[in-house]
Amino acid sequence: MASIQDKIREIEEEIARTQYNKATEHHIGVLTAKLARLRKELEARSAKKGGGKGFAIKKEGDATVILLGFPSVGKSTLLSKLTSKQSRVGSYEFTTLDTIPGMLHYEGFDIQILDIPGIIEGASKGKGRGKEVLSAARSADLFLILLDAKNAIKQFNAIKKELHRAGFRVNQQPADVHIEKTSQGGIAVMGRGSTGITKKTIATILNEFSIHNARVVVNEEITPEQLVDVLAGNRKYLKALYVINKADLLTTGEKEELSDFFGGDVLFISAENGEGLEELKSKILENLSLIRVFTMDDFGHVDRERPLILKKGQTIAEVAKKIHRDLLKNFRYAQVWGPSAKFPGQKVGLDHKVADGDVVFVRGK
Repeated sequence: MASIQDKIREIEEEIARTQYNKATEHHIGVLTAKLARLRKELEARSAKKGGGKGFAIKKEGDATVILLGFPSVGKSTLLSKLTSKQSRVGSYEFTTLDTIPGMLHYEGFDIQILDIPGIIEGASKGKGRGKEVLSAARSADLFLILLDAKNAIKQFNAIKKELHRAGFRVNQQPADVHIEKTSQGGIAVMGRGSTGITKKTIATILNEFSIHNARVVVNEEITPEQLVDVLAGNRKYLKALYVINKADLLTTGEKEELSDFFGGDVLFISAENGEGLEELKSKILENLSLIRVFTMDDFGHVDRERPLILKKGQTIAEVAKKIHRDLLKNFRYAQVWGPSAKFPGQKVGLDHKVADGDVVFVRGK
C-alpha cells in the first residue's frame, strides 16, 4: 500500500504535468484538495511523533521581521548592519545553525529581526531541518527575502516554491469566501462576485474536506487553490520584501533586467558596504504599517517617551485596551488631537481610526 508521502508525490507530479485551463480546472481542483488533505494528515502524524530542537524564539519589540534566504546569501552580515547583534559570519554554507535575534531601533520603533537558518530546496519536506525553520517563520510580521545578486531569480523561484508548499501565501490576501455548514440541502453557492470556477468543482472540493452540506458565499473570482486554502484553514498570509544583496556586483543592465522580472518591487543593497540600507529600513517600516499614538492623562500631560504602537487602521478600542484592560468596558468617550482629528480635541467613539502621531485622551466611567 502506498504511503502518504508516495500519494503526495504522485499528486504533485500529476499537477505539474497538467496544464491549467477550463477543461482541466475541475481535475486540478480535486487534485489540489486531495493534496491539501494528505499534507494536513501527514503534519498531524508528525506532530504526534514530536520533533527535534526547533528554531522558535520569543517575540519582542513592536514587530518581528524574519530574514529568509539561501545559506551564504549574506543574512548574517545584514543582521549585524541593521542591528547591534553580531551573528557569526563566514564565507561557507550553514554558518547560522540557530535563530539569531537582533533589534532594529528606527524612527521610534523597536523592530525585532530574526536570522533563521538558510532555506534550501526541499525545506518544506524536511530537508536540512527545513520544517523546523519554516515553522519558526510563522511568527513573522514581515518576511525579508534576501537573494544573491548573481542567482536572484533561481533563488526567488526556489524559495517561493518552498514557502508555498509550507502553507505561506506571500503578498496575497485570503480569498473573500465564507463557508457555513448546514444540516441538509447539499452545497449552495452564492455571492456578489463571479466564482471563477464551476459550482460542481466547488462541491467536489468541499466533499474532499468531508463537507456535503453548506452555504458558500463567494464575493470575488477565485481559483480552486484559493478555495482549498480557505478550507485548509492553516495558511499564513504575509507581506514580503524582496532584497537583492551584493548589488555592487551587478551592471546597470543587470539591475534593470531584475527590476523588470520583479515588476520594480525589489530593493538592491550591499550589506557589506552599507549600500541601500537606509532605504531598506524605511521600506521595512512602511510594510509593517506601524503607527505611534501618544496618551494624555487627566492632568493634560502627554507621554511622549512611551507611545502606544498600533497597526494602521486600528481604532480607539485598541488604544483603550492597551492603556488598561478594564478601560474598554468602562469606556465613555475619547478626545483626539492630531492627524485623525477633524479639529483639536475632537470627541470620538471606539470605532474612530487613529493615525500616526495622534494624541489621545480616553475617559472611562
